[in-house]
Amino acid sequence: MLLYRDDRLAVIAKPSGVAVHAGWTREGPLAVQLARELTGAFVYPVHRLDRGASGALAFALDQEAARLLHQAFQDGAVEKRYLALVRGVPPEHGRIDHPIPRREGGPRVDAVTEYTRLAVFERFSLVEARPLTGRLHQIRRHLKHLGHPLIGDVNYGRGELNRLFRQRFGLHRLALHAFQLVLPHPDGGDRRVTVRAPLPDDLAGPFAAMGFEQALGAIF
Repeated sequence: MLLYRDDRLAVIAKPSGVAVHAGWTREGPLAVQLARELTGAFVYPVHRLDRGASGALAFALDQEAARLLHQAFQDGAVEKRYLALVRGVPPEHGRIDHPIPRREGGPRVDAVTEYTRLAVFERFSLVEARPLTGRLHQIRRHLKHLGHPLIGDVNYGRGELNRLFRQRFGLHRLALHAFQLVLPHPDGGDRRVTVRAPLPDDLAGPFAAMGFEQALGAIF
């Protein structure tokens, strides 16, 4: 789904299970190909979104826009907001300041994520996560560090819980969705673009079954 497009910038809704580009996988469809089909133009990836996650993914439509947008992400000038389903009940608000690598095998660097607990179902919680830095698997690693791993996370989560949610709710994916991006437009000035990605069916159904409609209604 194409969420936003002008002559320099496009944002698509990336489905779960789709990698951004070929450098990350040799299997399955790629978000860069999907973006080219949706825009009818050559596109330049400017940030990451985990293969298992869904949501808003931005692309530049020219090289200079790509440079400016990539720098904006590097500088923390882009506001990113995610929904995540986690084990346990974290405090209502929190800030996780814990170094993690910027890339696989790299040195640990400063990394900060803020979060808000939105709703509770049994011994699980829906949280909004706001990464203030852009590190590899940052939200997944930070919430695990907090003691609240994501449901559906095969790397940092709990296998028995992932199986429980597959059987009980038909949740066959990582429970992480990038629902909002607010980014500076490459044309400069004070212009900022806000884009929201609707909750996909493979999360909307399980979340509704857990009774999260009121919390989600305040967002969508």
